[in-house]
Amino acid sequence: MAGGGGSGGGVSPLGPAPPMWYHRDLSRAAAEELLARAGRDGSFLVRDSESVNGAYALCVLFQKHVHTYRILPDDEGFLAVQTSQGVQPKRFKTLPELVSLYLQPSQGLVTTLLYPVDREETAVSDDRDYSDGEDEKPPLPPRSASTSTPPVCGSFVATFETIPPAANGLSTISHEYLKGSYALDLEAVKQGACSLPHLNKTLVASCKRLNGEVDKVLSGLEILSKVFDQQSAFMVSKMIQQSVNQGGDQELENLVTKLAILKDLLSSIEKKALKALQDMSLSSPCSPPPLSMRHSKAIPVQAFEVKLDVYLAELTKIGKSQKYTLSVDVEGGRLVVMKKVKDNQEDWTTFTHDKIRQLIKSQRVQNKLGIVFEKEKDKSQRKDFIFASAKKREAFCQLLQLMKNKHSNQDEPDMISIFIGSWNMGSVPSPKSVASWVLCRGLGKTLDEMTVTIPHDLYVFGTQENSVCDREWVESLRAMLKEQTELDYKSIAVQTLWNIKIAVLVKPEHENRISHVGMSSVKTGIANTLGNKGAVGVSFMFNGTSFGFVNCHLTSGNEKIARRNQNYLDILRLLSLGDKQLSSFDISLRFTHLFWLGDLNYRLDMDIQEILNYINRKEFEPLLKVDQLNLEREKNKVFLRFAEEEISFPPTYRYERGSRDTYVWQKQKATGMRTNVPSWCDRILWKSYPETHIVCNSYGCTDDIVTSDHSPVFATFEVGVTSQFVSKKGLPKSSEQAYIEFESIEAIVKTASRTKFFIEFYSTCLEEFKKSYENDSQSSDNVNFLRVGWSNKQLTTLKPLLSEIEYLQDQHLLLTVKSLDGYESYGECVLALKSMIGSTAQQFHTYLSHRGEETGNIRGSMRVRVPSERMGTRERLYGNALNVKRCAVYCTDKPKQDTADGDPSICKNSYNNPAYYILEGVPNQSAAAISPELLPSPTSTNPQAAKAPPPSAGARTKPPCATSAGGGTVGSTLNRPPPDFPPPPLPKGALEMVAEAPFSKPRPLYPDLAEVRIPATGPVAPLALGEGFRRGGVGGVGAGALDDQSCSVLQMAKTLSESEFPGQPPRAPSAPPPLRGQPMGLGLDACRTFPPRNPIPESIAEDMPEEALWGSSSSSLSVGESSVGEWLQRLGLERYEQGLLHNGWDDLEFLSDITEEDLEEAGVLDPAHKRILLESLRQQQQQK
Repeated sequence: MAGGGGSGGGVSPLGPAPPMWYHRDLSRAAAEELLARAGRDGSFLVRDSESVNGAYALCVLFQKHVHTYRILPDDEGFLAVQTSQGVQPKRFKTLPELVSLYLQPSQGLVTTLLYPVDREETAVSDDRDYSDGEDEKPPLPPRSASTSTPPVCGSFVATFETIPPAANGLSTISHEYLKGSYALDLEAVKQGACSLPHLNKTLVASCKRLNGEVDKVLSGLEILSKVFDQQSAFMVSKMIQQSVNQGGDQELENLVTKLAILKDLLSSIEKKALKALQDMSLSSPCSPPPLSMRHSKAIPVQAFEVKLDVYLAELTKIGKSQKYTLSVDVEGGRLVVMKKVKDNQEDWTTFTHDKIRQLIKSQRVQNKLGIVFEKEKDKSQRKDFIFASAKKREAFCQLLQLMKNKHSNQDEPDMISIFIGSWNMGSVPSPKSVASWVLCRGLGKTLDEMTVTIPHDLYVFGTQENSVCDREWVESLRAMLKEQTELDYKSIAVQTLWNIKIAVLVKPEHENRISHVGMSSVKTGIANTLGNKGAVGVSFMFNGTSFGFVNCHLTSGNEKIARRNQNYLDILRLLSLGDKQLSSFDISLRFTHLFWLGDLNYRLDMDIQEILNYINRKEFEPLLKVDQLNLEREKNKVFLRFAEEEISFPPTYRYERGSRDTYVWQKQKATGMRTNVPSWCDRILWKSYPETHIVCNSYGCTDDIVTSDHSPVFATFEVGVTSQFVSKKGLPKSSEQAYIEFESIEAIVKTASRTKFFIEFYSTCLEEFKKSYENDSQSSDNVNFLRVGWSNKQLTTLKPLLSEIEYLQDQHLLLTVKSLDGYESYGECVLALKSMIGSTAQQFHTYLSHRGEETGNIRGSMRVRVPSERMGTRERLYGNALNVKRCAVYCTDKPKQDTADGDPSICKNSYNNPAYYILEGVPNQSAAAISPELLPSPTSTNPQAAKAPPPSAGARTKPPCATSAGGGTVGSTLNRPPPDFPPPPLPKGALEMVAEAPFSKPRPLYPDLAEVRIPATGPVAPLALGEGFRRGGVGGVGAGALDDQSCSVLQMAKTLSESEFPGQPPRAPSAPPPLRGQPMGLGLDACRTFPPRNPIPESIAEDMPEEALWGSSSSSLSVGESSVGEWLQRLGLERYEQGLLHNGWDDLEFLSDITEEDLEEAGVLDPAHKRILLESLRQQQQQK
């Protein structure tokens, strides 16, 4: 029964049976789609309100627009359509009575209700989920009593009607029982039942918050009870365990027992603790060592064989390229750079941890790394090294990061390492050892052996079909981690739904940094009532950073794609995690970092024999193109803007148990023979706020755990975290108050409604959420879309709680666009304040989403104004390096200057800081969400002239969110939302253009939107949405078209990107506008966002040109790198350029050391070609 407020006398607000025009929890967007499909004025339906529990929404179609009326229950349970102030509402006992009135003409609605739009009933057989891994099906729940409401005794009716409902929601729950569900209990008692399940359910719901609070208190006292009160410790631990395992009828009984235990514990713990301490002081004067103070294994010195990468211009100084050995002493805090010289002699230089300033990762040559060392008098020197492989480079970086963490003077970490594992255990216990799982050993992208045993800060284990009891499972995980790391990891959360489990364990040193732990579960099994399928989730704060983890088991079966998609959307909407104030947002926007793992059960759409052939040849790309999850993501059906690391391991399902050599793809079921093609069912995805740091260092599966038909999957992440900020200057005075100011905002939302809208702003930096006034501009050329705008006078100025720049740089702002008629959200988004700090307004442009669906775009102009008194440099390493990196990498048009000229402390940072990794070849994305089409072109007045060509329909590239900086690879340092349109390549001659004067005639930052025409609806073929659409790009027209024609959002985004805000006065840009295709913020404005700094100049002019992406008079391509291609082309052997560059042979002088074996490794197998290359190199050496 719906959650609407019932009317008096126990009558259901829906009447004896729900009418067909009532669509329960149908989403607003789906309701508009159904009405649009009906197409007749007067078509209507009723659904549950998205904004008010217990309320309804009456949706009516008139002149191709959808009008929404809220139906609210009053204090007596009567229903009425919300009216204007002063208009007396008409009250009804049931929804059918209310609708029957408005079926008559002239009742105040925009039109008479004429044509009900019925809901689509789903057959029961379609809901059956034949699990591939569970031979024994869970029993079906008992059928509930008749849905019709039996007559109620008059005395009870009188009693119920005299009870006034209170304002809080808990009283409403009781009223719902007294006026509805209680009748079902009465019917059950008449039939001989000895329990009241509906009353029990009401009591459990009423005490839900109390139950959670009691669990938190008991968990906090568990350690104290173990130390001082062993007698009660057993009961405390038992109740904590039972609170995880049990629910339903036992939940209320457990609560009563827990309250009794808590009462006894609190009343006796102090006396028992006093006695224990008195006994201890008499027996031994020495205090016992603190708990969990054992250190992890000492890490031995690790050595890396590398080659020095030099430019031809430097060869006269240093002679031939040399081989080096880099030795990392983590325990001693030293890096030894040893050079091999003649006569087997060695020359070495030792750098302490505080003398290593920056690491610069090349993105084109994956095994190349630049290191910036601090030399005397605060000057720096850069050296570039070529490692044996990209994996060795990452291992080196990880060890250096660990060294810096170990010897850092800071109190709180700036970055942590997270292990995430997912495994469908197949309903059998795990083997004695699953070490390969936690050590990330196996297939795919794995960690280097040098770093594989370094303990992670967090371990998250998600399992499905796990028949082991929770306590035994967690203790086995802790024992395994202790065996591998010699650390006693602490369990901070365990959540279970049937055999779906998630466990989070943390290093003991981080236990006090974890707070606000939340847990939840959602059932998506048969009729969403069975827990054999569903999800469990855990959320918490790590200092100032919020994390969410979801482990799910979705519907199985090759053909059940739509069911799996719906499972995902149900979990997204119903999983109750995170800050309760963010209930307007789904869980994908409630956390700084959200990780989603599990047996997602998406399959491969390809013939079984073809699949096996590709697997045998280890060719995974053709299979990934037919992977159902990838295809659904490309259609924006699921996991909108989530990221997944590239898959380089074979399908993890369905193996023959006891072996990893054979896939078993046929299974005899009760319904006949079932085919289960090998598939990547087990996945790990993530979604992070913009401008945060997250890098996936590994993603693979084990190849030696064979008890299940699934292989365990693992992934490790390097994640930036922030500390709980405490202002050293206290609360800001009025003169020192920071402000968040908006100049204008415009949104294009996917809706047929023509109501007014307002914006709500949420952030942890605000005392409470704020609202704007209603929009003051509105237009549309397309019935399915609406453009709404807010000028400065309609937008409120926001005042952060603290005004320090180091605090504001870590903050994010959540926006939701809501309608005035129903107060329902039409789209939500998140903005990073970091890019908005400065004296001038900054532009933002991003997508809107609601309930997992992209619903439009939003853009605007805003600034975060920080008073000069609060602009001090950050003392925390994480923030300092972000500032340094921003200026050092992006301000490439500045001339070289000596670092010693400025404040040297600014650059003396530890690169345990994520921002200390500079990624060569990744363009600045400080305005990555803004399409380059928003800015005027210096070379062309045609907005289409420099557009990137659209990707071909159906073409698959890496997922958009894997490009965490909107243009870099997964390893990128800053995680930013992908731009709606990827910037086109830099035009030829761009390096010379940078020095050109700005526009002689100032132009407004936004052209006039009035000139833009939204594409009119018509019988055009829908677009095929491939990868380009997920990034906002333009898809092709053809066979990949979607049946829902959701490409309309794409058309609107395209129109929006080519247009600009109305009513904006022309402003001369403060710096030369970026080139078309060049990222924004390259000029002086990039540094204006933060206080001026003197970064490390030596590395700037040299590291960027390698990728030919930065315009600067001091930047030019490396002669050696460009000459390798020219040299090969002159010899007619250009086919080998890619192989040589991939192996690090990117310099002609470097090639003088190459051998025949090196050439073979680079792909030169023809003996004649090897001779030509070696002879040519020999002749070049002789000429010198």
